[in-house]
Amino acid sequence: MDLGLTDRVYVLTGASKGLGYATARALADDGARVVISARTPSSVDEAVANLGPASTGVAADLTDPGTPELLVHTAMERFGRFDGALISVGGPKLGTALQHADDDWRDAFETVFLGVVRAARTFAAALSEGGSLVFVLSTSTRVPLPGLGLSNGLRPGLAGVAKDMADELGPRGIRVVSLLPGRVLTDRNREIFAASGDAARAEADAATKVPLGRLGRPEEFGRVAAFVLSPAASYLTGLQIPVDGGSLRML
Repeated sequence: MDLGLTDRVYVLTGASKGLGYATARALADDGARVVISARTPSSVDEAVANLGPASTGVAADLTDPGTPELLVHTAMERFGRFDGALISVGGPKLGTALQHADDDWRDAFETVFLGVVRAARTFAAALSEGGSLVFVLSTSTRVPLPGLGLSNGLRPGLAGVAKDMADELGPRGIRVVSLLPGRVLTDRNREIFAASGDAARAEADAATKVPLGRLGRPEEFGRVAAFVLSPAASYLTGLQIPVDGGSLRML
C-alpha cells in the first residue's frame, strides 16, 4: 500500500533514538523527509548520519519555548514544507506519586506536559489541511503503571489535551492521534527493568504479561506511527491507539 509519504516533511521530537528514531526511519524509508530533534548534539548528528540525506537534525530541548518554532522553520528552510509532527519526550523520573517532591512534579510538568502542549500548539498553527499531529504517550493513560507516578499523573492529561485539539483542528482538516506504546524494548524500558534490581528477570516477567508473549521492537512502533502520520490514515483522529501487543485488557 502506498502511504502517500513521498516528499512530505515531518518534524519528530525526541527522535535521536528509540521510538522517535524508529518512526523517522520508517518515514524516510517510505520517501518522506524528516527533521529530528533531541537534546544531545552528538546523538542527533549520529541519527542524521544513519538516516541519510532525507533528514536533518536540531539539538534542542522542548522546555525551551523557542524550540517548536525553530523546528518548523528548519523544516521549511531545508525542505520547503511542513506536513506533520510526532511529539515525543523522555519519561520522567521513576518513583511513586508519594515519593516525589514538588520540584520533581514541576520539572516533569515542564518537560512531559507543558513542553508537549506548547509544541503541539505551535505545530498546529503552521499546518494546513491534510496535516497530522501524533502524541507519543503511554499505556499509563489507561492503566497506572507501578513505580511511574509522574507519568501516571501527567500522561492522561495529555491524552485529554490531544482529544480537545482533535476536535478543534478537525474542521481545518488536521488530524490528532495519541499512540500508547507498551513494553517496547527501548532505553526507557531497560532503565525500568534495571531499577528492579534484576533486569533480566524483570524483562522476562514483562514479556509473560504480553499476550503475544514478547516485548515489542521499536521498528514495530515506528511503522504504526508512520502510517498514522501519513495521508493513508486520513480518517483517523481524536483516538488513542495502543501499540502494546495486546497488554491492555479493556475493550
